[in-house]
Amino acid sequence: MKRKNLARLTAAACLLIQSAAWAAAPVIDVYKTATCGCCKEWAKHLEKNGFTVHTHDVANPSDYREKYGIPQQFGSCHTGVVQGYALEGHVPAAEVRRLLAQKPKARGLAVPAMPMGSPGMEGPRSDPYDVYLIKQDGKASVYQHYGPK
Repeated sequence: MKRKNLARLTAAACLLIQSAAWAAAPVIDVYKTATCGCCKEWAKHLEKNGFTVHTHDVANPSDYREKYGIPQQFGSCHTGVVQGYALEGHVPAAEVRRLLAQKPKARGLAVPAMPMGSPGMEGPRSDPYDVYLIKQDGKASVYQHYGPK
């Protein structure tokens, strides 16, 4: 009887811990067109890395880039929003986590264009690319470099 109760308590504790982890997962809202496949792949990348993702099919994702203050030259095919920060393009989950941990005074992160090898753009090659931190004044600095220099 004691073993059965211990097993039940252990199972209940595991479910409680897992539920708490799911509840604590940061939510990222992604604004994309209905037909964009790489946007769906980026959302999957985020989910695999512990984020909760809500996708929203919109007619013009660039409206959200503008709304969240990401300059046009840093544009890509979708805009995500997490805890008040904008995520423009194929930003790796590791950099989103770093952003949320550091909480800089910034508009968000951007990976301009759609570089091959970035999350959601995996393929036969992997090009080097930069993740930019977009500051409050709209200026940017390299937050993280990926690939050879």
